Amino acid sequence: MDAGDVVSETTAFWEARYSEKPQIWSGRVNPVMAGLVEPLAPGRALDLGCGEGGDAIWLAEHGWTVTAVDVSQVALDRGAARAADLGLPGITWERHDLTATFPGGAFDLVSAQFFQSPIDFPRLDLLRRAAGLVAPGGVLLSVSHAAAPPWSDHHDHVFPTVEEELAELALDPADWEGVQAGNVEREATGPDGQVGTLLDGVILVRRR
Repeated sequence: MDAGDVVSETTAFWEARYSEKPQIWSGRVNPVMAGLVEPLAPGRALDLGCGEGGDAIWLAEHGWTVTAVDVSQVALDRGAARAADLGLPGITWERHDLTATFPGGAFDLVSAQFFQSPIDFPRLDLLRRAAGLVAPGGVLLSVSHAAAPPWSDHHDHVFPTVEEELAELALDPADWEGVQAGNVEREATGPDGQVGTLLDGVILVRRR
């Protein structure tokens, strides 16, 4: 399979996924991200895999200038429409298959919230590349699924640990300092109203 086929497969999967229903996600901000970002001084933020824009909208509401990136134009259009309904400026919506094109600029926050996919893609390579866009004094924040939800049928899936991901990212300690790394729990509601505890892996590092 060549690079063009990979891009087509990824785009087709997510366009189909978002086209299944009028809204896929809750529209609410990821509470782990919000809690970690709220103490930071607003600046320029890059939201990787922004989906329908829940996090990007929250960031803009809290004073950030946001570049929101996703592979799905359907998802981006929904986010942009919701931001317009809220009369919310400060968000640029960009479609990228990050294996082919990448946003440019320097950012005070690069946020990758549940930057995971059923379609195989070079996730850690892309996170490493995104880290290169963090301005001095800025932060890279990755929050990922550390275990399957209680209501999932995929409990045999093995998720990488935070320690394994940090080792693979191989960020130079001369250039980066760790702020937080580990798992956190949060309460959530499943697609059919199930209530359960989710486990998220958090990596928060600051560029020196």
